[in-house]
Amino acid sequence: QVQLVESGGGLVQAGGSLRLSCAASGLTFSNYGMGWFRQAPRKEREFVAAVTRFGISTLNRDSVKDRFTISRDNTKNTVYLQMNSLKPEDTAVYYCAARRALQTGIHMDEYDYWGQGTQVTVSS
Repeated sequence: QVQLVESGGGLVQAGGSLRLSCAASGLTFSNYGMGWFRQAPRKEREFVAAVTRFGISTLNRDSVKDRFTISRDNTKNTVYLQMNSLKPEDTAVYYCAARRALQTGIHMDEYDYWGQGTQVTVSS
């Protein structure tokens, strides 16, 4: 079955960096667009970034502009989220998701598979 396993979360001070990874199995990774979402306590899950199967990326400009980068390595069946200049408001559980479609997906219901999430905590 399809599995998405996130890793790389943790506790970091404001201004620091983390790189999240999401390893996919049970699917033909190169046929899937991938996305990152996050959910902070008492808030709805929100879109962070996505990359199409062709490597075209989209970011949530309002919240992560110029700080986060999404990339993928089809040889490793892995998608990454590089997070720089982290802020306390970036604290959330980060989820990766996969969708078998050509276009970029920025809504949760556009994704077919989800990981379990990894906690990112940014201290001030």
